[in-house]
Amino acid sequence: MDLDPELAALRPPGPFFALRTDPYGDPAGLPTLAAAYAPDGPGDPLTARVRLVAHRLRAPEPRVAASLAQQGLAARLWSVALGCAVLYGRLPDLRPGLLRWDIGAAAPDDLWLTEVSPGPGDSATTAAAAATAAATTATAAALADAVLHGHLEPLGETLRAHYGIASGLLWGNAGSALAGAARELERWARAEGRTDAAARTRALAGELFAHPLLRTTGTRTGIAFRRRSCCLYYRVPGGGVCGDCCFSRPPAAPGTSTAVPDKGDGPTG
Repeated sequence: MDLDPELAALRPPGPFFALRTDPYGDPAGLPTLAAAYAPDGPGDPLTARVRLVAHRLRAPEPRVAASLAQQGLAARLWSVALGCAVLYGRLPDLRPGLLRWDIGAAAPDDLWLTEVSPGPGDSATTAAAAATAAATTATAAALADAVLHGHLEPLGETLRAHYGIASGLLWGNAGSALAGAARELERWARAEGRTDAAARTRALAGELFAHPLLRTTGTRTGIAFRRRSCCLYYRVPGGGVCGDCCFSRPPAAPGTSTAVPDKGDGPTG
């Protein structure tokens, strides 16, 4: 299936999968994700986003807000990329320089793809389409290049440098975000009778979790995921532990209920 200019197939699964490509809009005033990943100091978009998250959630320390901001962006990137891989069978070019970021907006208005064109790994992906196993491996590799290496590695490097966040926590966030995106896409596909899309989603998620950067982030059973780290949401006033957290209750508050308010960082379950 060819990529259409509006990536309309991404809308039905929900707002976290949709991506703005409006050719009549003017995203020129928005920073690119490439600018966000560059360590430019206190005026950069990433710092502004972390401050906004800290304000909205009343986060007690910058690294908490930085963790939640990173997980939210990871959830969006995984949802868009995985949605394209499953519903189109190919990826658009999602390089950081082509994606603009409205740090104050919620999905799907937070990310804007300025040009819909085939991604760098598209030829390898489509060439393998006739063989299911080969197609899955090729598409998973393209997803890893686009999201893990293209976005989450440079994002993580900047966050570690600015906020001192542990690498394991950030990759745990990445694994959690991928698991959430895959879970919601598979649920939607099954509800719509799209068993082929559900199977592709699960197969791609399995390949991605075998990647060296993700394989130690948690354990998967079916569509369930249990991470080996914590995103620090329990430190937010009124927060708790997430459904996939390594903790069964907030470590600082033994006996506290494990019910979790929605932190709005991506598909949850």
